[in-house]
Amino acid sequence: MSEYDARQFVGIDLHRRRSVIVRTTDAGEALEVVRINNDLDCLAAVMSRAGEAPEVVLEATYGWYWAVDALQAGGAQVHLAHPLGVKMFEHRRVKNDVRDASDLADLLRMGRLPEAWIAPPATRGLRELVRHRAKLVALRSGCKCEVHAVLAKLGVQVPMSDLFTDRGLDLLAHVHAPAPYVARIQSLERLIDALDVEVDLFARLAKGRLVADPGYRAGQTIPGIGPILAAVFVAEIGDVHRFPTAAHLTSWAGLTPTHHGCDTHVRRGRITKQGSKLVRWAATGVGQAGRPPHRGRAAARTGRRPPEQPQHRLRRRGPPTGRARLRRPTRRTRPRPAPRRGMTIPRSSWSVLGRAGHDPRTPRRGRPF
Repeated sequence: MSEYDARQFVGIDLHRRRSVIVRTTDAGEALEVVRINNDLDCLAAVMSRAGEAPEVVLEATYGWYWAVDALQAGGAQVHLAHPLGVKMFEHRRVKNDVRDASDLADLLRMGRLPEAWIAPPATRGLRELVRHRAKLVALRSGCKCEVHAVLAKLGVQVPMSDLFTDRGLDLLAHVHAPAPYVARIQSLERLIDALDVEVDLFARLAKGRLVADPGYRAGQTIPGIGPILAAVFVAEIGDVHRFPTAAHLTSWAGLTPTHHGCDTHVRRGRITKQGSKLVRWAATGVGQAGRPPHRGRAAARTGRRPPEQPQHRLRRRGPPTGRARLRRPTRRTRPRPAPRRGMTIPRSSWSVLGRAGHDPRTPRRGRPF
């Protein structure tokens, strides 16, 4: 079978140090099963026996960049399997690297492979800048939270909203505390200063690569989107034309609700959250920036009340949650009259004065409903 000249399908189970490669015919018959070290020369030696322009599939797992670039440089038609689409492999009775690679090749051969998009090298490089900046910001936020935690242990009150302004830094400089606490605060301040420099550096690097990008400029015309969020959208989404509609884009980002249907029963739940976390974070930031301010804060800043929300947006089905609980109008306009002692109330009227099944003549405890 080593002289097979027709089109071959190759499944690769990629790992950090070693990988398993399975070559099959277009009928699913195995030609070769080999385990190699993750090296460009070893990979090229195996793919040289796969013929011209073989169909290769590997999972979008840890460190797939180098393998995809090497396979594409060798003339292979590379497909990237979506990890969630092949998750059913975990429920088999027998699971090993050879079975995983063989099943990937079979799914590709039958046209049932759930594929992920292979981002070009330029997009991947931009993602490295944007994602690293987001990681640095998260580290800086963690350091700031630790400073607040140390002050809380010391019982020091923070009167300002931002501790890391000039007034806040002056407060930190005059904190009277034992030496270990002061040393920890000073160490965190040095880390925050170093992270500030790195965050600004990677923000400039990303902006330098996107300054001439039309999508980057167009994104900043949307209210609530600045240079940072625009860079996140451009880097994470990549080629937006690969989505036929806006609904496909929101589904890819994990912003659409889950859908479970059986016969005539359909249940929709929370958003799927399957996709880029940075895109969902950026989209949430845009939504928060577009919300009207709180009434009290708006009156304090501008002296006028914000426009009221339309009533059809305030009506919800089921119990309100989150901010909707604060925005939902109160149904009860006046308290229910307490029944007089000794009076008789028909059972049919109990639902008016109390919950169903509750005798209104019995005093209730706790929060009124």
